[in-house]
Formats: sequence, C-alpha cells, structure tokens
Amino acid sequence: MHYSYLPQTDPVVFDLIRAEEQRQFEGLELIASENYASPAVLEAMASVFNNKYSEGYVGKRYYAGNQIVDKIESLAIERAKELFGAEHVNVQPLSGSPANLAVYCALLEPGDKVLGLKLDHGGHLSHGHPVNFTGRTYNFVQYTVSAENGRIDMNEVREIALREKPKMIVAGFSAYSRELEWDKFKQIADEIGAITFADIAHIAGLIAGKQLANPVSLFDIVTTTTHKTLRGPRGALIMCKEKFAKKINRAVFPGLQGGPHEHVIAAIAVALGEALAPEFQEYSKKVIQNAKTLATELIKHGFKIVSDGTDNHLCVVDLRSKNCAGFAVSEALDKVGLSTSMSTVPFDPNPPMKPSGIRLGTAAITTRGLGEVEIKQIAEWINTVAENLDNESLFEKIQKEVKAMASKFPVPGVE
Repeated sequence: MHYSYLPQTDPVVFDLIRAEEQRQFEGLELIASENYASPAVLEAMASVFNNKYSEGYVGKRYYAGNQIVDKIESLAIERAKELFGAEHVNVQPLSGSPANLAVYCALLEPGDKVLGLKLDHGGHLSHGHPVNFTGRTYNFVQYTVSAENGRIDMNEVREIALREKPKMIVAGFSAYSRELEWDKFKQIADEIGAITFADIAHIAGLIAGKQLANPVSLFDIVTTTTHKTLRGPRGALIMCKEKFAKKINRAVFPGLQGGPHEHVIAAIAVALGEALAPEFQEYSKKVIQNAKTLATELIKHGFKIVSDGTDNHLCVVDLRSKNCAGFAVSEALDKVGLSTSMSTVPFDPNPPMKPSGIRLGTAAITTRGLGEVEIKQIAEWINTVAENLDNESLFEKIQKEVKAMASKFPVPGVE
C-alpha cells in the first residue's frame, strides 16, 4: 500500500510495516490459518468507518449518525446470506473465538454438556480444551480420530452422543484434513435432540468457492472467521436459523461486546463480494489441488501425513517418521523463509509446546499464484531441512532459493 502520512508522523512504525512487507514478500506462508487480503479489503479497513461508534444493530443504534453504517453492515449481512444460504447473519463478532463464545453464551448454561473434537486430534481450543473458557465453563466430552486412519469415526461420535446426551454437538476443526460428514452429525444430533454447531473457520472459503459441502442449511448455528480461506479481514460471522437470531444477537451485543468495528465490517463486505465472483471458485479449487500435491510429495519423501492425505487446504505432518520434532522443524523452516506452525498429532506422546508435527496450508501461497511446480520444490525444501536440522550453511543456501522463488509472485497490498 502507499503511505502518505505515516513515514513523517511515525517513521518507527512505518519502518516496521515495511520490514513486515519485506518478510512477507521474500518468504512463503505455509500457515494454514493465514492468507493475504486484497488491496481493496485493506483499503476498506483503513477507511473512515474506523471513526464511528455504532453500538446496537441496523436501525436500532445507541449513537446518532449511523445511517451509512447501517447500509454497510446490511450489505455485509446480505452478501453473507447470499454466499452461504443463511437465514440470519451477525457480522459483529471480533474474531472466531469470540464468535464461538457468543454461541455458547446464547444457547447454553454453565455446566451444560457439549461434545467436541479433541484439540490434539484436530479440534480448536474453543471446542472444549480444559485451559480454554469453554472447557472451564461447560462440561465438554470429546471425540477423537481413529488411530488406524486418522479420520473421525462417526460410529464413535454416535456412541459417545448416545451415552453422554450432550445439549450441543460441535463439528469443526483447526487441524483436520478431511471433509466432515455434516449430514451424519445432524442425524446424530437429531437422534438425541442436541443443538448442532459447525465451526467452519478454516474452510469457509472452500465452501464459499463451492469445493466443499456447506453445512449452513443443515446446522442450527455456523460460525466462521473471515480471514483464512475466505481472504477477508480479521473478523467473524455467526450464521443461524432464524429461530436463534434474537438469542445470538443479544449474546454478541450487549452480552459480550460494545461497539462493533465497522471498518472491519466494511472490509468483510468487500471480501464477501470478492468471494461471490466466479474467479473465487477457481481459486478455491486450486487451493485444494495445491494441498493434495503438497501432501503427495511429502509422502514420497517419506513423511507421514495424518489421515494419509487431504480434502481441503491443509495437512498435518507427523515428523516422527523422520525422527525429529515439530518445534525444531518449524524453527528451521522459518530460518529459510518457510512459515509453518507446530502441531500436535493424534495420540501425541509429546507436550503441546514440543509436539510431534507441523501443520501446513496452501491458501496463502495459492493467492500469490504458486502452482504444482513450486509446490513440489517446497516439499523438497521441507525434506532437506528436516533431514539436516543442524546444517546452518545449507539453510542459507535454501533461504536464497526460497527468496528467489517468492520474489516471482506478488503479495497483494505490497508494492
């Protein structure tokens, strides 16, 4: 982006922004939860909507001067409804975990029983981990993936649900590479009279791009972040059946938040408009193709991929097949310009801060235009680094190669 005032007003901050732009331009982001927002999205976030307080909802604000705010928020809501087929949408949650908290607060009482995917099997902190507000406030029981194939066993989910009778069933993940069987979750929930809650934060863009099944028409509640595969700003959506609309709205405001961030909501509207374009479907298709290529190539290099492949934008690599740890490999890859995240693997014998795996994603590099040729080279670099963790001179060589490749592909918003 072009900066007219910041270099003079605060050169220290400006220099840090430029340094981050350079880091992003010269490296490759393989973190599954990251992506690049378009210049249009970035411009919307920098707009004068930042200046406006707008507690309340469209047509019912506690501050004057919200005539235009109502229009931009309504536009974001209508685009989300069109994109996902939702009956009701709240665009005010500040991010994914606050959105999930709003759902729990709206529909549960402290101590209510909830069924969710265990964190080290691919779930999210807000799906009931003991250190998180969810695990501390609600009575979570958790399902896991199969030790044999790394996939969710829906028969096990049903057995647990029938035994425990949770009030809510959460379907969603932060590190699971297979498509979820939304219809089976719904059938199980209906059998015991449970509320269905889908967290599609990681795959919302792939659903919007019509590459993965959409749970919005099936489930009672669906939340998503608006970045990740959706390529928007850091925000969130709550989509629900109309019968839950009032409770959801009250939980967000005044239950958990005050004034919403309307400059972010404006950017969400832009991102949703971009996702409605036909080009977004092609992008989503390429994201999955690149993820499948990456998983396949890593398997060829002798890596163990949890569930032996992927249906979406990510894969979890179990590094025990290479006799190394996730934190060590992630740290080494960062030195050569490949950003990844450490990840536990199912039944991981190691602690969370020193897990056995890394999580890789292709949403960001696909936005930059990388394809099969580049993906194969990335897999080769990952293998070389993992097998030479103490070879700093080799890291320097690979870092130059990564920079040379990255420099061929522009980063949206970076001049």
